[in-house]
Amino acid sequence: MTMRRATEADLPVVVALTAAAFAPYTQSFGAPPVPVTEDYGHRLDRGEIWLREADDRIAGLVVVERHPDHLMLFSIAVAPEFQGSGHGVAMLTWLEDRAREWVVPEIRLYTNALMERNIALYSAFGFQETGRRPHPNRPGWTIVDMSKAIDRTKKVGAI
Repeated sequence: MTMRRATEADLPVVVALTAAAFAPYTQSFGAPPVPVTEDYGHRLDRGEIWLREADDRIAGLVVVERHPDHLMLFSIAVAPEFQGSGHGVAMLTWLEDRAREWVVPEIRLYTNALMERNIALYSAFGFQETGRRPHPNRPGWTIVDMSKAIDRTKKVGAI
């Protein structure tokens, strides 16, 4: 299993995998979550999309913004046929290793308060909730902000 930066040729896979991974939330929310409506072309141009390959297939993806003082995890998605197989945790581990490699002290993310399963996964991985706020463009939705300080003494590991 490997991680690689997405290319322009991967754009249809990025869009389809994101929609499929978030489909249960789209159904329960009555509207697609923000990652489903994102314009990934710009993110590809900035090199922010990374794909997890397993058995010559795309198992998941990470969309990450690199800032001087933190990484912002915009989205993480696992293809439905690969869910429950540890790919999400492996991609979070990979991201934590990139934060160490890039000498960034913190990873931040935000998610919908109704995505309780995701919040539990992030919490189990060491993220702390830092606040809640109303979604600026989706009335009635609440955003949960989370962050994780990076321990630079840990050795960068393999995925």
